[in-house]
Amino acid sequence: MTDEATAFVPGHVTGFFSAHPDEDPLVAGSRGAGITLSHGVEVRIERDAGASDVTLNGEVLTVDAVDAVLDALGATDAAVTAETPLPLGAGFGVSGAMALGTAYAVNAAYDCRRTENALVAVAHRAEVEAGTGLGDVVAQARGGLPIRLEPGAPEHGRLDGVPASPRVEYLSFGSVSTEEVLSGDTRALTAAGERALADLRERPTPDRLVSLSRRFAREADLLTDHVADAIAAVRAAGGDAAMAMLGDTVFAFGGDLSAAGYDPEVCSVHAAGATLRAQGARDA
Repeated sequence: MTDEATAFVPGHVTGFFSAHPDEDPLVAGSRGAGITLSHGVEVRIERDAGASDVTLNGEVLTVDAVDAVLDALGATDAAVTAETPLPLGAGFGVSGAMALGTAYAVNAAYDCRRTENALVAVAHRAEVEAGTGLGDVVAQARGGLPIRLEPGAPEHGRLDGVPASPRVEYLSFGSVSTEEVLSGDTRALTAAGERALADLRERPTPDRLVSLSRRFAREADLLTDHVADAIAAVRAAGGDAAMAMLGDTVFAFGGDLSAAGYDPEVCSVHAAGATLRAQGARDA
């Protein structure tokens, strides 16, 4: 047991997905594919802080999934401090990353003695019950370019991946309400996601992931005006781009956004999943 612990969780961009709700949050989840990012969330837990204040980039806020993780692991007196370069609510899985990072760090600071899969299950349940995501947590735990073959926490879900690690560019114009989309009629969205997943499994390449993600956004009627304009510009310049689910955010591989005249954020695929930091270690 230690006074504090820190975890790093990669950001996660979902390219396409199908929604699979269930009364059991450990069975509920999504199928689909996405990208884990070297830009992520660092979560520090301070034990016995007296109150479970949660801050993100210095701002105190309420994150229901984080509160649920603290309660599940018996750490309601912990302080949670998160830092990230990623915008909240813009399709980068920040809330899921905060929940998973909290689970990893609490496990170390409070000597909970849970396995990785057990911690992922705690965070996945919290995220599903909060209504802020269905598949980010399991993807962030895996890393790489994850393909979610079956929904749910590790005991129920099944994962694969695209074997590649391309340069990633992204540009965010704002947020989209995940809760609003997931609480509505998801039948058309799910049908489009299932088609995209079947097609990606036939040819699992980064280029195919982007093109199928672009098709999914159109078929699911989720494409925003800002992202549509950016995709059109990238394709006119000979590249390809797609929308991050669920956010007013465009992403591309290689230098396709830059080639179209944009000034995007640049990072890489995070090959490993969520990790516990050695004491005193931080990202360079």
